[in-house]
Amino acid sequence: MTQTVTEQAPKAAAGPGRATVPGGGRAGEVPMGRAAKLPRVAGFASRPERDDPRRAGKALRERVPRRAHASLVIDPARPGPVTAVEESNQGRLPALTPIRVGRMAASPFAFLRGAAGLMAYDLARTPVTGAGAHLCGDAHAGNFGLYGDARGGLVMDLNDFDETAYGPWEWDLKRLATSLVLAGREAGTDEAGCRDAARDAAGAYRRTMRLLARMPVADAWNAVADEELVSHADAKDLLGTLGRVSEKARRNTSARFAARSTEATADGGRRFVGAAPVLTEIPDDEAARVAAALGPYLGTLPEDRLPLLARYAVQDVAFRVVGTGSVGTRSYVVLLLDHRGEPLVLQVKEARPSVLGAHLGRVGFPVPEVGHEGRRVVLGQKRMQVVSDVLLGWTSIDQRPYQVRQFRNRKGSVDPAALPADQVDDYARMTGALLARAHAHSADPRHIAGYCGKAEVFDEAVAGFAVAYADRTEADHAGLVGAVRAGRVGAEIGV
Repeated sequence: MTQTVTEQAPKAAAGPGRATVPGGGRAGEVPMGRAAKLPRVAGFASRPERDDPRRAGKALRERVPRRAHASLVIDPARPGPVTAVEESNQGRLPALTPIRVGRMAASPFAFLRGAAGLMAYDLARTPVTGAGAHLCGDAHAGNFGLYGDARGGLVMDLNDFDETAYGPWEWDLKRLATSLVLAGREAGTDEAGCRDAARDAAGAYRRTMRLLARMPVADAWNAVADEELVSHADAKDLLGTLGRVSEKARRNTSARFAARSTEATADGGRRFVGAAPVLTEIPDDEAARVAAALGPYLGTLPEDRLPLLARYAVQDVAFRVVGTGSVGTRSYVVLLLDHRGEPLVLQVKEARPSVLGAHLGRVGFPVPEVGHEGRRVVLGQKRMQVVSDVLLGWTSIDQRPYQVRQFRNRKGSVDPAALPADQVDDYARMTGALLARAHAHSADPRHIAGYCGKAEVFDEAVAGFAVAYADRTEADHAGLVGAVRAGRVGAEIGV
């Protein structure tokens, strides 16, 4: 016998003619949930939201019209290129600064890569919306690339955070757009193509923000999955290039580096073999201080990582020159071996203050109070990436702050200055989308999408700025090259 269960009407009324409904409201009314009775919890959003982020973003246009972002006015008191380079060399190892100068003198794009501080000076004198995001701080086109995740897969994202700080989101985008113009010119792309690349980067950023603004928060946080990135950015011409870079990245491991850069020792271990000036041996006492700093580093890792590193023994430490902007900072590689003699190499790299810090106050952003520069870099990276190195941490050596990470963790990158002309705009769209995803982790995408809007007004303005600043960078580069040729600045070319 089947029994049918029916919902019975409420037995009591709240008063004459006032029938109640489940939830305690009156008949004909929408019942109130418990949320209205719960306290506001710090760190969570209020419901309902008092302000519409899209509307607030759109309102910013009244103060800073989107066309205003094309503006570039060079301050007469601006430091010249030689002065800027010399100032940025302060605190670096003097013996290595000629290598840095030589790398910056290689091309205008290379100059831009090493002149993040000079560009920050100039950006602080351009219009800003006042809306903030956690910035890469050095989002040029060469600072995007592939790296390995914990399961052996490859991830495409921003991959350099030395200058990371909270500031105007436009700064990262304008640096990216400018770098694309310079990289395109170096690659032989015509001027219209270079401008198109800058515009396409801004357009992809704007469209990606609009996409993220429409998605559920959890989906937006992990959006633009890598297998979908090329399609989302309409970058199909890049498929062949990305495939080749991926294959190379899979071979770019600690084991491969160790095989080329170490030799066996009599006790069955391994040691680094110097290859000056890039890889050099260091005195025993210096190596001991670096190795000892790995103890405090372990305290900055999640506890579940500790059993992994507990199975490796420290074998050797060497000094290794890296990058363009980073040349002259103290940077070490540490060789670890497991019980089978398989290597893992950690990089212990000096963390200097962000070059943005000196300029944020001018545009109304708080100057960051940083207790440890290595911690700033690590937390900034984790805030912007969807997937980060599982061994990211920080430490101090001789009272200097350092970041620690895996070295050669299947890293691969596209050289934007070597791309064929028909791929520069594809790369621009892909990097613009990636930058939007990274910013959306700290900025509400609805806010930025509301400002940027549907039309291409903002895209065109960013492209105009990028071309003008690329011209300025070429002039700065010429000034540095002239000083090198005149002997006023020491440089080692081709190192």
